[in-house]
Amino acid sequence: MRIHNQLFKISQQGTPILVMDTDHFARWQAHTDAPTRNWISSNRFEAPGTLLIPASDGSLKLVLHVVKELEHYFIAGELPSKLPAGEYSLDLRLDREDARQAISRNFFESWGLAAYRYDRYTKNDKAMPVLVCDDENVLQQALHTVNAISFVRDLVNAPANDMMPEHMAEEVALLAELFSADTRHVIGDDLLAANYPAIHTVGRASVHAPRLIELCWGDEKAPKLTLVGKGVCFDSGGLDLKPAQYMRQMKKDMGGAAHALGLAWLIMAHNLPVRLRVLIPAVENAVSGNAFRPGDVIKTRAGISVEIDNTDAEGRLVLCDALHDADQEKPDLIIDFATLTGAARVALGTELPALFSNDDTLARELMEIGSSNADPVWQLPLFSAYEESLKSDIADTLNSSANPYGGAITAALYLQKFLPNQSPWLHFDVMAWNLRKQPGRPIGGEAMGLRTVFTSLQRRFA
Repeated sequence: MRIHNQLFKISQQGTPILVMDTDHFARWQAHTDAPTRNWISSNRFEAPGTLLIPASDGSLKLVLHVVKELEHYFIAGELPSKLPAGEYSLDLRLDREDARQAISRNFFESWGLAAYRYDRYTKNDKAMPVLVCDDENVLQQALHTVNAISFVRDLVNAPANDMMPEHMAEEVALLAELFSADTRHVIGDDLLAANYPAIHTVGRASVHAPRLIELCWGDEKAPKLTLVGKGVCFDSGGLDLKPAQYMRQMKKDMGGAAHALGLAWLIMAHNLPVRLRVLIPAVENAVSGNAFRPGDVIKTRAGISVEIDNTDAEGRLVLCDALHDADQEKPDLIIDFATLTGAARVALGTELPALFSNDDTLARELMEIGSSNADPVWQLPLFSAYEESLKSDIADTLNSSANPYGGAITAALYLQKFLPNQSPWLHFDVMAWNLRKQPGRPIGGEAMGLRTVFTSLQRRFA
């Protein structure tokens, strides 16, 4: 676990970064001093873009950063990688003063996210630019977001040999220590005694014992919020072995657990008045002599028997035990995150998380929030007619459909079977990985929809 406070500093001194939109730039350029205008002209600078402007002695006078939209969340762009080491301050030029606080916060947060590097296994002594701020509260708020999302990225980027169930448990322990939360672990064969048979079934073939990790925080009398995250630390596909090209990035199959823990970080850091419970079923889906097989019928915590159509549909098996546990407590809201289906990626691509919910009003709110803050989610339907494809001849349900269509929907319908109390529920089927580099979003592990969900939780519970 890393704390990224070295990216910022409380101070009033720093080389100014002039931030403005293209309209404001035209007015500013017309009234700035002649040497600055000449420098802009000689460099053939065209807005939007970034330009370093020197002083007469050759030192850096200011950084000109012109953007199309000041309201865009990733307003800082790639400044941390473009600027030389040193201290910089934000000089925001805008016409609407009422928007200053929100834009400034976005700049600080997007600066921190753009500065992210996963350097656990590399030596990188290059000094990074530091953004200064004279408002400790603004800086602290930004750090909460930067640290939570960086935590998600670090967890997903970690290779499987250093992120097995026991390693994830260590990360949860560090998170619990940071925020004075409580943890509980049910490990190995104790899962059977505690009635988590599906988690045990999926993880038993690995030398890394499966476990259920639980974190609890907050006033027990507060509204109950339960987060569940798929923690498949590596997914070989089991006996339905994945082809090599699809197995290559399966270290990220615990991305749902990473999202749940990142959201927990935000909730605890902001001291949201909830009784938080986090459930992480952590396993490796491995191959050995005692691996579960296609055609097996397995038990679940809910008492629902499941015929295994495909051992590579293991995520929903570990989730169903955890979700049923969550539902038994009848919380005010259950949210689960999972890198669950390729079908969701086919439907929406890799950068738009699929959202399923039994509360359409809440789902619509999330979509509206996401469209305004560059953290989108998109609702897909819990189309009950597709439950037909999960029918088994010998068990209560199949774990996956042989029908290749609507796979994200049938996976969500499978999970819904384990929520008999019909608790308000959000299910996110996420990629948790950036395939391309964008400002503030490097290639690799990524938190998707996290800021959107937290904003909704603040509105609901704060």
